[in-house]
Amino acid sequence: MFTIEHEFDATVITLVDEGGDLPLQEDVIINAFEDCVTIDQLDPRTDTPMRITLSLAQIRDLAAALDLPEGSYRISRAPD
Repeated sequence: MFTIEHEFDATVITLVDEGGDLPLQEDVIINAFEDCVTIDQLDPRTDTPMRITLSLAQIRDLAAALDLPEGSYRISRAPD
């Protein structure tokens, strides 16, 4: 299950684990800003929120990587 909310400065996507019989993971909150994307998840062992920040270039590479076979790649981008 997931939710999408549009806030003033970001789009917020929350992924809720509904893993069935498997141990459930904490919710993942993705904040898409104009210049970066953050991914937050609570570490249940330490009760500490963890955050990863990705640039928009890293997000584009991640999206491309989901459709490619194993290997090393560099995506050429047209100049702006």
